Amino acid sequence: MNVKVFLVLLLWAPTALAQGFAGLGTDATGFAVPERGRALQFPRDHGAHPAYRIEWWYLTMTLQGADGRDYGAQWTLFRSALAPEERTGWDSPQVWMGHAGLTTPDAHFAAERFGRGGVGQAGAEAAPFRAYIDDWHMTSTASTGADALSALKVEATGPDFGYSFELTAEGPLVFHGENGYSIKSAAGQASYYYSQPFYTVTGTLDLPTGPVEVTGQGWLDREWSSQPLASDQQGWDWVSITLDDGHRLMGFQLRGADIFTAGTWITPDGTATALPDGALRFTPLGTAQVAGRTVPVRWQIDWPARDMRLVTEPVNPQAWMDLTVSYWEGPIRVSGTHTGRGYLEMTGY
Repeated sequence: MNVKVFLVLLLWAPTALAQGFAGLGTDATGFAVPERGRALQFPRDHGAHPAYRIEWWYLTMTLQGADGRDYGAQWTLFRSALAPEERTGWDSPQVWMGHAGLTTPDAHFAAERFGRGGVGQAGAEAAPFRAYIDDWHMTSTASTGADALSALKVEATGPDFGYSFELTAEGPLVFHGENGYSIKSAAGQASYYYSQPFYTVTGTLDLPTGPVEVTGQGWLDREWSSQPLASDQQGWDWVSITLDDGHRLMGFQLRGADIFTAGTWITPDGTATALPDGALRFTPLGTAQVAGRTVPVRWQIDWPARDMRLVTEPVNPQAWMDLTVSYWEGPIRVSGTHTGRGYLEMTGY
């Protein structure tokens, strides 16, 4: 590894470790901050925003084999800025980290990559759209004139797993909060946040036992900010759920001195309704011992205004991403007043 790269990664590692938790509430002086009322623009906003401190392209997929066996896969590219600008070559202050995860009912695999911006090792380009780090990539295969995220090719490999997927969107982009301005605390910290939650997925998992052909559904989250959390917020519990009736729900709670919640209810045609703080209620129903810690892997999510009560069950309770930034991330089954599948992410445990 180039010595400069190694030194930058050493400097960046404490920031990366903090970003799963309260570090996202640290001072953002010098960096751009989200502004209420700014309209998102495409294809520009599919690419990187180097003036902001943090950003991610976050894809999760709920999958099934031909025998009905459940699987889950994650592909994520994170960007962290040491300074609010981009420069070419080794002087680039943009540092990139990739995470790939693959979950089966009895195993969980995770891999990580680090890269530098400015030298072609990692990045995210708006047109034509491509997000990549080394040989991991998320590349647009959309037809001319279509949104760049409407069709994707996604690939990643780890020491003992790999996958390759084709994704096709069956619905529009969805904007969270106020047209993409997503508030994260009572004090008003916010991010820009939109999703493509309508993917159908086909592909192949490469497991130690051999290849498995799968189909399923995918959900891509795009988010960027410079200080999206309040200083006392230390972690979050987040779900993306696709219900069997075609509706979708994104919801999260941020844990601090007080609990802050938000979410988005999405109809089958893509109409989005923002759910403000307090609309959703998250109640842990069961825990598991995961990586030497107690983690609430089974949840009840209530939306009292709609008489909705969802109960989530993990496909694999041990879906721990034991990486530089460690967190729980895995596929879930949903029962209660509605049924479906989704993904659960938990940080700060």
